Amino acid sequence: MRELKILSGRANPQLARDICGFLHLELGSISLGKFPDGENYCKIDDDVRGRDVYLIQPTCPPVNDNLLELLIMIDSCKRASAARVTAVIPYFGYARQDRKDEGRVPITAKLVANMIARAGADRVLTMDLHAAQIQGFFDVPVDHLYAAPVLNSYFESMGYDPEELVVVSPDEGSIKRAIGHSKRLGGRLAIVDKRRGNAIETVQKNIIGGPVEGKICLMFDDMISTAGSICGAAKLVHEFGAKEIHLAATHGVLCGNAIKNLNQAPIKSLCLTNTIPLPPEKKLNTIHVESVAPLLAEAIRRIHHDQSISAMFRSGDEHR
Repeated sequence: MRELKILSGRANPQLARDICGFLHLELGSISLGKFPDGENYCKIDDDVRGRDVYLIQPTCPPVNDNLLELLIMIDSCKRASAARVTAVIPYFGYARQDRKDEGRVPITAKLVANMIARAGADRVLTMDLHAAQIQGFFDVPVDHLYAAPVLNSYFESMGYDPEELVVVSPDEGSIKRAIGHSKRLGGRLAIVDKRRGNAIETVQKNIIGGPVEGKICLMFDDMISTAGSICGAAKLVHEFGAKEIHLAATHGVLCGNAIKNLNQAPIKSLCLTNTIPLPPEKKLNTIHVESVAPLLAEAIRRIHHDQSISAMFRSGDEHR
């Protein structure tokens, strides 16, 4: 492990420190800031020549600042003669712009993937991409991790009777995820019929499967942005007689009216992971944060030693 060096951008330094703690390494020293005119400044304070360097930087809000900082760090490492640079991006911003859903719009996820590879990244390590096909946008190897084991462990620790559980998919796009969690946690499966009015607003119409009346309902998603869709689904499930409703997501973006929506939703708890730091003003009593640092640390260790990443998820299909 002596040839391994971990550096962190300013997006989520605590996660980087936690990862280093599990690997029994010191976090590398890097100076980051801005010049008076607003341009980014970067200097690597440690020797990285010939090292296997891992840069921890989720591209969460402010997305453009964090993305540019990641690109500059990659370039700095390559010019400092690092042997291999791996961009560890726990949350990949712009992931929802992964296709042309109308004319004259970009595929920004592909553009960002090109920028990361062009900057000099030899490999990318990320978690729960909004669309799995984004892995194919990169011209470098991508290791895609799943937070499902972390979220499942949280609900398993609650000791719920599987007969009382219903895993609810908040929309048709999350059915595969819901099936995986249902296999691990037990319980029945239900699907919310969601209709999208426009790019911002959605309407929940009906519930398929279940039933949810008198049941403890668990709803999983890859990210919660404004929380409009998942809170709308929670309200519908509540109207159908659910006893308790718990939400879970890998990435807590929580932008716009998210906090207001969550406060008004009939939910008992929301479990997030720490891929994105949660500022104090967003720490609601209903929110619980689980750490993905052990998962990322193990993946980094395996990549460094040229070992299998997929072996970490072979215990069942719930992680896929």
